[in-house]
Amino acid sequence: MSLNISIWGKALRTVLKMSDEEFKRLDPVAQWLVATRSAVFLMTFFSATIGAILAAADHAFSWPKYLLCALGLVLAHATNNLVNDYTDAARGVDKDNYFRTMYGPQVVEMGLWSKQKMRAVIAFTGLLAALCGLALFAMSGVGVLWLTLIGAFFVMCYTWPLKYIGLGEPTVLLVWGPLMVAGTYLVMTGDWSWKIAAIGAVYAIGPTTVLFGKHTDKLPEDKKKKIHTLPVILGEPKARAAVIGMLISQLILVTLLVVTGWLKFPMLIFLLGIPAVIKAVKVFSKKRPTTKPKDFPAEHWPTYLAGHAFRANRVTGSLFALGLLLSLLVK
Repeated sequence: MSLNISIWGKALRTVLKMSDEEFKRLDPVAQWLVATRSAVFLMTFFSATIGAILAAADHAFSWPKYLLCALGLVLAHATNNLVNDYTDAARGVDKDNYFRTMYGPQVVEMGLWSKQKMRAVIAFTGLLAALCGLALFAMSGVGVLWLTLIGAFFVMCYTWPLKYIGLGEPTVLLVWGPLMVAGTYLVMTGDWSWKIAAIGAVYAIGPTTVLFGKHTDKLPEDKKKKIHTLPVILGEPKARAAVIGMLISQLILVTLLVVTGWLKFPMLIFLLGIPAVIKAVKVFSKKRPTTKPKDFPAEHWPTYLAGHAFRANRVTGSLFALGLLLSLLVK
């Protein structure tokens, strides 16, 4: 079987739609990238990178630790996505062309992988993530072990019960912020910092808007399946308003972190993301369309709100990391 390297790149940029036959022709790596929805790994990569840059500002950067952190966190994220699909398929959530199977292959529900194979892939991916955690534990001490165990809890429990009781969105804010960012900082420096955790939480607002958008996109379906995500609990108007509030608050909070001296003035480059935020705010200010708008890419439908939130986060996440990098040049 030949390698589908071009598909690797596409899968890392966007969640791909494809027929059963197209998926079956993919090499194992390409299948894994598609099945894990690897395009969203960018948010995890930013979390690890932000934590590493903040450690570099305190003269504690290590390439081996950074690479292990980034790889381990991405693998943990992949494991979570696989567990999510396996659990939803086992519980019957994705049955009958449910929202999840509409925007990309749900490999168990669509019969592309057997449950046995899915369990094997989950175990292998999770094992690789755990090995990264163990290596970091050996290099950085017991604090890493605690963070790894906390992360494992969220990987296994996000889909059920956390997502079912309105705790999925707060989990993303906690994991992509304090856990990943401050965790990477701890690996580098050996110290836990609540200041770094707070900075991480400001970044994690972006990934949280993406999940909020996704759960608002599928609000009617989740409501029918009795999955009480925060958008289901709040209702669509309040859910969209919450995302608008988060998008604007992130701009304000970054500015306040600069004003208070927690971050250096190059972080104001983050404000270059205002046009992207405005575009997303305009989308979230209107009721979600029930059919695909003419100007919206067919391959991304029905993840309409999530797609717009992801594009905004891709811009603001990049600017967040760039601002921190530029801050290293300022004494």
